[in-house]
Amino acid sequence: MTPLDKALKREVQIDDAPYVLTIDPDGLKLVPKGKRKGLELRWRELVSGDAALATALQASLEAR
Repeated sequence: MTPLDKALKREVQIDDAPYVLTIDPDGLKLVPKGKRKGLELRWRELVSGDAALATALQASLEAR
């Protein structure tokens, strides 16, 4: 396997809207194209099962 040692960025279309997916050694981030803020998920959260809790917390903080 090739180790993930630097960020990879890819554009994806979700419901006809462009997003940028960044995968790096810390986790992944999905943001609308041209924006800075989006959903961020750390690998540790994903494997520990805390992913849903982390996503809900992040969404509640952004809603303020």
